[in-house]
Amino acid sequence: MRIVVIGQAAFGEKTLEALLEKGENVVGVFTPPDKPGGKADPLKSLAASRNIEVIQPAAYRDEAVFDRYRDLKPDLAILAFVTAIIPARYFEAATHGAICYHPSILPRHRGASAINWAVMMGDTRTGLTIFWPDGGIDTGPILLQKEIEIRPEDTTGSLYFNHLFPMGIQAIVESVEMIKEGRAPRIPQKEEGATYEPPCDDRVARIDWNRSAVEIYDWIRGCDPQPGAYSYLKGEKIRFFGAKLVPDIAPQPPGTISHIGDEGILVSVTFGNILVTKVRSPSEGKLSAHELAAKKGWVVGDCFEQKP
Repeated sequence: MRIVVIGQAAFGEKTLEALLEKGENVVGVFTPPDKPGGKADPLKSLAASRNIEVIQPAAYRDEAVFDRYRDLKPDLAILAFVTAIIPARYFEAATHGAICYHPSILPRHRGASAINWAVMMGDTRTGLTIFWPDGGIDTGPILLQKEIEIRPEDTTGSLYFNHLFPMGIQAIVESVEMIKEGRAPRIPQKEEGATYEPPCDDRVARIDWNRSAVEIYDWIRGCDPQPGAYSYLKGEKIRFFGAKLVPDIAPQPPGTISHIGDEGILVSVTFGNILVTKVRSPSEGKLSAHELAAKKGWVVGDCFEQKP
């Protein structure tokens, strides 16, 4: 079976590596153009080292790009961490269509920041879906799904790197085997229970101190490691990482620093406290919370604000 991998970064690289280890016939790789002055994408580097043709389109709607794809005579396209819009004709041109990895239990959490939103919205379970893309945003029929628990201490980073990344590679390899054996299902997604959230960036990452302790804790975990949930102190944007929920009754108004120690800063919130162990500021970068507090002269009683 002639396979084309469309993807990027470490996930694309490890997908290609796993396919080659299984002896699959990967005939081409599509990955984003190189960034000026930046390192080559690891997927591109691995493909080049194995003498696999690499195409780096600026736009997939370009007719010449589609012609190069079609000339590869693909039986299957595999989308492994794709941020570009891929027209449906790419899927239709492959004998068996295309499969795509998505880090949620579809149809819940469609969109680019599925893991973030699962944590931010207080979900207790998440997982991954391998589905057949149909040109919509994460709307195609389901091939397989795998679930995992979201533990109270999990962050977006821990879920992805410890679970959903390696599980995703295994699921793609498993899906290819199912397709080759003619036993890969196409289960229509139900619109009941479907959600679609926007990208998790600074437009949504700001902390609302009027929310409950658990909600704020989930927000910080969901934005960790990127983009970092943030608030303002003395006019400077401060991002929070490595948070812990401390259920004691808060002695101060929400957003107020109630303790500074070697373990971090304790911030009062409604029905509890949040211990923040690491922070990042534009001027100092990422530091332990107590170290930045010392550098900035923060004291107990200082209060984070919604706006600068």
